[in-house]
Amino acid sequence: MTLAAVVVTYQRLAQLQLTVAALLGEDVDQIIVVDNASSDDTPQWLAAQDDPRLTVVTLDDNLGGAGGFEAGMAAARDRFDPDWVVLMDDDARPAPGALAQFKAKSPTLDPDIGCVAAAVFYPNGTLCEMNRPSNNPFWNLGLFARTLLRGSRAGFHLPDEAFAPDAPDRKIDVASFVGYFVSRACIARAGLPEGGLFIYGDDVLYSLRLRRAGLHMILMPSVRFVHDCGTMGQGFIYRPLWKIYYHCRNGVSIARQAAGPLIFPAALLYYTVIWWRRGNRYEPSERALYRRMMWIGLRDGLLRRRGRNDAIHAMGSAPLA
Repeated sequence: MTLAAVVVTYQRLAQLQLTVAALLGEDVDQIIVVDNASSDDTPQWLAAQDDPRLTVVTLDDNLGGAGGFEAGMAAARDRFDPDWVVLMDDDARPAPGALAQFKAKSPTLDPDIGCVAAAVFYPNGTLCEMNRPSNNPFWNLGLFARTLLRGSRAGFHLPDEAFAPDAPDRKIDVASFVGYFVSRACIARAGLPEGGLFIYGDDVLYSLRLRRAGLHMILMPSVRFVHDCGTMGQGFIYRPLWKIYYHCRNGVSIARQAAGPLIFPAALLYYTVIWWRRGNRYEPSERALYRRMMWIGLRDGLLRRRGRNDAIHAMGSAPLA
C-alpha cells in the first residue's frame, strides 16, 4: 500500500519545518508540499531539501488552502498514483506512528470507504474543535431534531467519547482536511476539491460530494494528528476579520449541498442566524464590520461567486475606528 502526504503552506516556515520533519519520520512514500506563493524564506528552505520523498509544487499566486489542496491532490494523482493520499495544513502533523497505524488498518477497510478521518488534537492534548467530524443532520431525522433542540453544532458533531484511542471506528459524513485520508477510488469517483473556494468549506463540500457519489467515510480514532492552529480563538473568533466573508460565502454552498434544493432556504436561514449571533462575540467596535462582511459573503454565495476577494481582504485588515 502506498501513501502520499499533501501539505499546503503559506508564510509559515517554522510550522512547515515541524510538519515536514514529522512526516519524514513516518511511514510515508511521498510528501508533496504545495507552496502558495510564499514570500518569506519558505521557497529557499524547500529548495534546499534533498530527501527523495519530498516534492514541491509552487503556485504562481496565493490560491488559499482550497486551491492548494486541489493542486496537491492533482500532483499526487498524476505523478505518483498512490493508493491513499492524506491531507494536512502546514501547522498540522501526524502524531508519532499515526501513518504506520493507518497503513496497518487500511487493508481491512471496506472497498466502499473512500475517506478516513484521523482524530485531531491541539498540542496540549485537548480535542481540536474545528476538526471535529460530523454527520449531516439533513440526512437523518433524529439528528435533525436533536440539532434543532440543542441549537448548536453539538446536535450533529461527534461526541468526545468517539475520539478515545480505543473507540471503534465510526461512520461520518463530513471531516476536515487535517488527517484526511482519501483513496484512489475516491479521487477517481469524486474528483478533486473545489479550489475556487479559496479558504473554508472545501473539505465539507468535498466530503458531501464523495458521500453523494456512494462512498463512505469513517473516523478512525486510533490514528491521531496534532493541529497547532491559531486561526480561531475560543468561540470561533476569526482573525483577521476578512475570513468571516469566506466562511459565510462558502457556507451558502454547504447549506445547499447538505440540505438539498427543497430544504435549502430553511437551512440557509438557520446558518444565517448562527452567523449573526456569533457577531456578538466580537468587540463592539468590530461588530458592524463583521456583519457587513457576513452579508457580502451571503450575497456572493447566493450568486455562486468564487476566488479570492482582495477588496474584502483590504476591508478586513483596515484599522478599526
